[in-house]
Amino acid sequence: MSEQQSAPEQLAAGKSQGGAGATYKVVLFEFENFQGCKAEFSAECKDVTEKGLQKVSSVIVESGPWVGYDRHGFTGEQFILEKGEYPRWDTWTNSQNSYSLLSLRPLKVDGAEHKLHLYENPSFTGRKMEIIDDDVPSLWGHGFQDRVASIKALNGTWVGYMYPGYRGRQFVFERGDFKHWNDWEAPAPQIQSVRRVRDMQWHKRGCFIVPDPAPAPDPDPAPAPPAPPATAGAS
Repeated sequence: MSEQQSAPEQLAAGKSQGGAGATYKVVLFEFENFQGCKAEFSAECKDVTEKGLQKVSSVIVESGPWVGYDRHGFTGEQFILEKGEYPRWDTWTNSQNSYSLLSLRPLKVDGAEHKLHLYENPSFTGRKMEIIDDDVPSLWGHGFQDRVASIKALNGTWVGYMYPGYRGRQFVFERGDFKHWNDWEAPAPQIQSVRRVRDMQWHKRGCFIVPDPAPAPDPDPAPAPPAPPATAGAS
């Protein structure tokens, strides 16, 4: 979303429907582990309850990516849904502020390159951080603060998180200028980690995969047996 256009206006302009030849398919299920009533979507939906779903508890993204919202009409908290299976609510969000998914739309990913500028103050002023073709689990770890008040998404589609390690509330940044944190519907100018949104057209592995936890260290080996007593030698 830019300063001139709101999210619904962008949708009307066709800016969120993917590149030429892009295909999208997502299946929403009423219960966890892909059980209960289901509904398939290949285009935006402003209200999933109109498709017979009273709630959404699991999701399969066959092709994407998508962004879901906890309110009707593409508003409220945002959830990135890349290609893959989401058997429970906590597999697509960990913010725990909302437990509903009521609307969703395809995300445009216009190429393999990614470039993002973060600014300390509104209107692209103050300290600046440039990120090119990389995921950043901690802005502090890269020498930048957690205050991000304006953003330029120059290439690719990105998602920012309120906390390090890709945790907390999510904010989508499609290509464009975001002059103030209100433009991405944030409650405060706080972002502490960012990553690229993937698309199978450009990234063969598909979606973002959370790294496995580090393996536990091997237990201490058994102590070596004591050395045999020295044999008394002849004088």
